[in-house]
Amino acid sequence: MAKVSRRKFLVRGALGTAGVVAVGTYLFRNPIRRQVLAYANSADSPYLGSGMEPVLWFELTEANRIRLYSPKVEMGQGTFTGMAQLAADELELPLSSIEVVHAPSITGNMDSFATGGSTSIASLWQPLRELAATMREMIKTAAAELWEVAVADVVMEETKVSAGEKELTFAALAKQVNQWPEVDTPELKKLSDYKLIGKPLPRVDLEDKVFGVPIFGMDASMPDMVYGTVVRPEYIGATFVSADVSQAASMPGVLKIIQEDDFVGVVANSYLEAENAKQAIKVTWDAPTQLQLQDIEAKMKVGNGNPTLIQKKGDALEEVAVEAEFTTPIAAHAQIEPNGVVAHVIDDGATLFLSTQVVAITQKEVAKRLDLDTEKVNIIPTFLGGGFGRRLHTPHAVQAAVMSKLVGKPVKYFFSRKEEFQHDMFRPPTHHQLKAKLTANGKIESIQHDFSSGDVAIGSALLPGFLNKMLGADVGAIRGGFCQYVAIPNIRTTSWHVELPFATSWWRSLGLLANTFAWESFMDILAEKAGKSPVDFRLEHIKDDAAGIRLRKVIETAAEKAGYTDKVVNGMAMGFAASTDAGTPCAQVVEVSIEKQQIKIHKVTCVLDPGLAVNPDQVKAQCEGAIIMGISASLFEEMTVLDGQLQPTIYGPYQMALMKHAPKEINVTLLQGREVPGPVGEPPLGPIGAALANAVYRLTGKRLNHMPLQKTLNKM
Repeated sequence: MAKVSRRKFLVRGALGTAGVVAVGTYLFRNPIRRQVLAYANSADSPYLGSGMEPVLWFELTEANRIRLYSPKVEMGQGTFTGMAQLAADELELPLSSIEVVHAPSITGNMDSFATGGSTSIASLWQPLRELAATMREMIKTAAAELWEVAVADVVMEETKVSAGEKELTFAALAKQVNQWPEVDTPELKKLSDYKLIGKPLPRVDLEDKVFGVPIFGMDASMPDMVYGTVVRPEYIGATFVSADVSQAASMPGVLKIIQEDDFVGVVANSYLEAENAKQAIKVTWDAPTQLQLQDIEAKMKVGNGNPTLIQKKGDALEEVAVEAEFTTPIAAHAQIEPNGVVAHVIDDGATLFLSTQVVAITQKEVAKRLDLDTEKVNIIPTFLGGGFGRRLHTPHAVQAAVMSKLVGKPVKYFFSRKEEFQHDMFRPPTHHQLKAKLTANGKIESIQHDFSSGDVAIGSALLPGFLNKMLGADVGAIRGGFCQYVAIPNIRTTSWHVELPFATSWWRSLGLLANTFAWESFMDILAEKAGKSPVDFRLEHIKDDAAGIRLRKVIETAAEKAGYTDKVVNGMAMGFAASTDAGTPCAQVVEVSIEKQQIKIHKVTCVLDPGLAVNPDQVKAQCEGAIIMGISASLFEEMTVLDGQLQPTIYGPYQMALMKHAPKEINVTLLQGREVPGPVGEPPLGPIGAALANAVYRLTGKRLNHMPLQKTLNKM
């Protein structure tokens, strides 16, 4: 085992401070609570990994490359490419010398938080460069000791190290090193000296995906593998009473019917045989069947549930001059690859292959259920066929592990599409009430935002329950809920937490899409009331601090790049919106027309300030993906509740944007308002819904206050 390297990793400070302040909320209550919630809404998350030794991250391979074991998972966001650039620059090697793979939990290199929140590159910016720089010196020092030369004389090249006429490939060097030397972490390079960081380099995982290499969870297999499935209720709130498995037990291919306290499962020789047997199990459920969508909508009203004042400035609003109401629906993740796992449990350990965003949490949950030491459970992450928060919940891994233990074979278990839709951890519906008073010269004197939401972070395995109680509000639901125009003298923002009868949780951008839809639609309403341009009106209410300067710049640049106008030109209108998420400001302008009562998007202009863009092409691709996802969610997506069931249960009836709905142009401009990378994946999802609604209003005079927007327009 390598010695512990001396280094200067400072990775827990930010969250540690938040934790101390959170405890203080019991003593100081609301003022400090609001400070903590504001911090959680705007701050970058630090890296909270458990393995901070270079030798846990890097390996010299037989192919003479340096393998980087990533504690963050790759789900299409391009994290592996950005990580390779960070590492290669400090290792002083070309990108082709770096191979990035997922770190199995057995390596000890795990992120105790997760992959999510747009934090992967931003949180690894400092620690990964330090780890790579330290590993570089460890390699050079090891070679110098072997050759009895000065470390300064050792040169690292594409596949080898050398000093004068002496040279060794990476693989050969590794074979001669019994213990890597202990070194101090060197000073990191200046930004101006980096050759790869900041460059639009091709993705390192592109070739595998183009040629269909089996890298996803559904591709995983093990020798002698069998198939499992689990009986799930079709009704919301159903509880298990009993099951008659007599017919299923004798069906072809069935190896075992498993009845645990919390689930009934089938293991068979094939997926089809397992599914057929599951259908033959006669289950008695205690299930309410009269629940309808209107019951959920009535429950999801501001004034119901538990309120928390999350933002307070100046005096409360006393006289209301302008008010508006907005809603967003239940939405599914609807990712292409359903949840699933391959699990193999033996007497003294377990191995699981799965698509997951929570390696460490899954490991702990499986170990607890099987009564194993945590380190005996090896979680091997795969590439994800879509994540969006859906892979932050992995009880199916526990179920597959139990099935494997009971049959003594590896078990592969994947959700059906119907199970994905009915047993998703949905995006919660929301309800918003906004009120404001304007001054005589058309500026906002007072503004108030009340919004209700179901769980996002509350109830999640990512956050301890006591933290939710201390903070009062759901730290996921409040994302985007704060007023970013803090030059307004009087502001009140209140979050109402509502308990729903079905599971809701993380959905890409958390509360950002819904909250920005309400805020930025209301800003356009107020701008019209004041008789001002929506762009100028927003700029009037931005504070001249660091955050305000960056927000102002993205707004001005977006308006300039789009040639923004309030006028309808040739049957097309522009809509404007802006948001700031996790410290990353974004502004968007959409150009739309209405054709046969259908909203048609022609162009989206997006300006984002992510700080330093490690890979500009990758950042732009994230913006494009977020915009398309936001278009789909804003125009079409919704789940409903009918006779106690969540519906629909398949693609098609669950309407999503198609290629024909995509704009012909998405133009992305990146600004750099600071010298470090900031969150990228979710911030561009914020403005699109409001920008669309604002554009349709300019075309039609009809204010679309309720998502999905296309359905709302059709009803008018």
